[in-house]
Amino acid sequence: MGKASLLLLSLVVPRINLKGYVVGNPVTGSDYDDNFRVPYAHGVGIISDQLYEAAIRNCKGSYIRPTDKMCARVLNTFQNLVSEIDLPQILGVNCIRGMLTHKFLSEEYTQLSDPSPEQPTLDCFAYRYYLCNIWANDDSTREALGVKRGTTGEFIRCKKSIPYASEVPSSIKYHFNLTSRGYRALVFSGDHDLVIPFLSTHAWVRSFNFSVVDDWRAWHLDGQAAGFTITYANYITFATIKGGGHVSIEHRPKECLAMARRWLDNEPL
Repeated sequence: MGKASLLLLSLVVPRINLKGYVVGNPVTGSDYDDNFRVPYAHGVGIISDQLYEAAIRNCKGSYIRPTDKMCARVLNTFQNLVSEIDLPQILGVNCIRGMLTHKFLSEEYTQLSDPSPEQPTLDCFAYRYYLCNIWANDDSTREALGVKRGTTGEFIRCKKSIPYASEVPSSIKYHFNLTSRGYRALVFSGDHDLVIPFLSTHAWVRSFNFSVVDDWRAWHLDGQAAGFTITYANYITFATIKGGGHVSIEHRPKECLAMARRWLDNEPL
């Protein structure tokens, strides 16, 4: 970095007194996000040893963009198998199957965001999202929120039609820059998420090559293991939420609250 850049950095006055940040099952936009779905699915028994070995042999460790027919065939088989699973929470009810069709792992997973064209059943976790759209579009709700009639159209949770250009191929370097400068970071993952598996997240955390301060161990709540954690230099803590899915605070709110309180109080998990 040149002297001019260093001078500009020295002149920057922080607008907020940032001490650290928390991210959960974070999407980074990098290949890390998708490439660990295959080994994770094998680890939890969704795909067979034979299919996993075929994936390793034919895809050479890259499960996102198949470069030959054999790899493509393996990944198509993989997709057929995982289509039977609720990806955000692999133990959940796969009640909105058919909303999406996937062609390999590089396609965006939108099941959590886009509203189902049909009303989900009560045992479906996404039923609350269906209710959210009804609540937000109710006239009394809009009046209470001060939404002026005619100023906005129908509310759709995480509306996909909003024009948005993704210009950042990966956010990992920003995590590295922040933690390298001493900002505390809590990076947590629900261990039953197949959208962004905990293996993916831990892999990019490990890529920073920070030394281990507190090695891999269980963290507890009410005398039981609530997950597992490891702490690295530069104040970065990685933790899993046992039984948590893609949005762990929805599946394990008690555990997530305990984890957040301890981290905010600067206590070990």
